[in-house]
Amino acid sequence: MITPEALLERARSGEVAPTARLLSIVENDEPGAERVVRATFPDVGRAIRIGITGSPGTGKSTLVAALLAAYRRVASRVAVVAVDPSSPYTGGAILGDRIRMRETSLDRGVFIRSMSNRGASGGLARATGRVVDLLDALGFEVILVETVGAGQQEIDVIRLVDSVCVLTIPGAGDDIQAIKAGILEIADVLVVNKADKPGADQAVKELTQMLTLGEPRNDWRPPVLRTSATTGDGIDELVAALARHRDWARQCGETERRHHAAMRTEIEALMRERVLRDLARRIDATAVAAAASRVLQKELDPYDAAELLLAGPEGVSTT
Repeated sequence: MITPEALLERARSGEVAPTARLLSIVENDEPGAERVVRATFPDVGRAIRIGITGSPGTGKSTLVAALLAAYRRVASRVAVVAVDPSSPYTGGAILGDRIRMRETSLDRGVFIRSMSNRGASGGLARATGRVVDLLDALGFEVILVETVGAGQQEIDVIRLVDSVCVLTIPGAGDDIQAIKAGILEIADVLVVNKADKPGADQAVKELTQMLTLGEPRNDWRPPVLRTSATTGDGIDELVAALARHRDWARQCGETERRHHAAMRTEIEALMRERVLRDLARRIDATAVAAAASRVLQKELDPYDAAELLLAGPEGVSTT
């Protein structure tokens, strides 16, 4: 069996199959995942990372395909991480984004990875950050992260990217209210997609008005842009707006703050995982079953049972 180190060497030379296999190892936390993360960590932080989010039906995948083509004209390697809804039967990704981006995916300078969100809150799978970091370390110059489309809960995307692009469409009054309720707070650029349809002017007006409400989180005022991803209208303007935000974020320290917050989240997650693994080794199924029996018999309450189990193997007896 080929080792993760051998896969990494081939992936660094641009081979697609080893890249896909490495991403699976990291995503599924398979044996060797930690070695891959350690080996690639020094190279993380070079890519431009852009998050695309918004409600279902706003044309996220079509816009991502348009952005992919635009960035591919100036970058030799571009990747897409598309977080799809989980299959209710297998738990895997439905892979709709691969189908919608089929033509672009034939480009050897493009890599598209569909991931299942596995029911994760915030619209992102637990391992999405590690997948994005690995693609970054492997030399992809631009990484587009498309979230699953679960409305205002998709705020986790801000941890992974440099700029967040939030989409809506004309006539989506309920979506505008959902954006106002929460997701507007993470937007670095607001986009009214399908702007060739009636109601685009009203949508732009409503979003512009919303930006005047409440306290801004920083000095950046998100621009409200119009795009038509199917025709390409407004895509160049969107790319330019994202570049302006990236420059601003680097100059004022916002990029560093986001990266610091992301690293803190990752460290805390690793600590939780390690604690849970250690706990699983310390407490066997027999002790847990014995504690459950005592709780059912009203000898203990659940809190007492947990404390006794954590106290050690002698904490819970069957008598």
